[in-house]
Amino acid sequence: MLAEQSILKLSFKEACLILIIILAVISFGIIGLKMTPHLPIIAAVIVLLLYGKLKGIRFSELEKAMAQGAFSAIGAIYIFIFIGILISSWMLSGTIPTIMYFGFKFLNGSAFYAIAFLIASLVGLCIGSSFTTSATIGVAFIGMAGAMDLSIAITAGAIVSGAYLGDKMSPLSDTCNLASETVGVNLFEHVRNMLWTTVPGFIISFGVYYWLSPKMNAGGVNEIETFLSSLQKETNISFFSLIPFFVVALMALKKEPAVPTLSAGIVSSLIIAFSVDSSVTLGSAGQVLYSGFKLESGIKELDSILSRGGIESMMFSISLVLLALGMGGLLFKLGIIPSLLEKAAEKLIGAGRLIMATVFTSIGVNVLIGEQYLSILLPGKTFQSSYEKTGLTKKTLARALEDGGTVVNPLIPWGVSGVFLTQVLGVSTMDYAPFAFFCLLCPLLSILSGFSGIGISFRKPEPAIPGKVLMSK
Repeated sequence: MLAEQSILKLSFKEACLILIIILAVISFGIIGLKMTPHLPIIAAVIVLLLYGKLKGIRFSELEKAMAQGAFSAIGAIYIFIFIGILISSWMLSGTIPTIMYFGFKFLNGSAFYAIAFLIASLVGLCIGSSFTTSATIGVAFIGMAGAMDLSIAITAGAIVSGAYLGDKMSPLSDTCNLASETVGVNLFEHVRNMLWTTVPGFIISFGVYYWLSPKMNAGGVNEIETFLSSLQKETNISFFSLIPFFVVALMALKKEPAVPTLSAGIVSSLIIAFSVDSSVTLGSAGQVLYSGFKLESGIKELDSILSRGGIESMMFSISLVLLALGMGGLLFKLGIIPSLLEKAAEKLIGAGRLIMATVFTSIGVNVLIGEQYLSILLPGKTFQSSYEKTGLTKKTLARALEDGGTVVNPLIPWGVSGVFLTQVLGVSTMDYAPFAFFCLLCPLLSILSGFSGIGISFRKPEPAIPGKVLMSK
């Protein structure tokens, strides 16, 4: 099926060679030359275009393949835009500053990373959206870490780990629903089965974050008090400012689509902003929604933490996502990805090898295409028959797809999630990825489960009915 949708049918060796060249170009640009991912990906696209032309394919067909790949990002791009507006409006209304203020009041630095991970996990489970969790609670925790002079990279890793635990496990999550629907398993059966890798991953991650959290000294406490007084003076701190957060959470719990949910959060925050600050006009609010919230308190730390958001801030992410998925469209249509997937599905014997192949294939799709949904869909359809032949249940496949697909996408610098998180949290993917312990552990725990047999289930054979003749196909 995959080969039929591609322009070329390549041998496995040729597909591997092209893939190595592409990865070398991207790696050299990003790691070797320390470029932003845009230019290395453009260079990789040019290599693929030349390769396609050498194979006798018209440029018009190759351009169409790029457009098809980029089209899969349209939904994510709209969400990017609305979240950019949401962040700036929540700064304007005081929603994020209020979350930060009460966070400072009730938290200290002694277990900061562990608490950030725990709260992000709980919010992610409640609303089922890693993007919304990171853009709201995540931004607040980043601000708190900056004020406490704690590691921004570890804080971002804890936020990402918690947000994607929720994205993986919440019945409200689109990826959780996608994985269960792709392989045809009951949603809540899928969620229960994922506990085998999620619970150990959560416990280990929480323990490491707790161990990494530093002790706060008296000087640090004094700095926080100074920051709190400045925060209260320069922004709108009130319980009313929390209303937009509860509006978004309520609509998410009711399973409303992302754009209406984010719109409700934006409108409610603007109503509060107009109500509490007479200097806010439609014109000034519009400028904030486009260019982002800019605080000019004269306090450098406070200004840098709260000056965020806006449509303009999302343009870096949007352009990178379009380029990465355009490249993915070329890799797919030129037959490179279908060739690798079909080879991976051949001659896999035993639960351990099959689950490991599924996890690595999902990771590979994340690396090559950068799209979270395709990292679930493509391996899910590719390996479904292999799981049936081996006797493994559908829920085992669904869990492997989430462990290698959902939680790995935020670790890829040019992945949709990685690009978004870098822009929203202000921390590069390469900086926070080593500290996103839950995301790193899930693929390993999934593979370990396959080889140890822990948490693996096989289909029960159908009982023979006396007098019934079984016909072979």
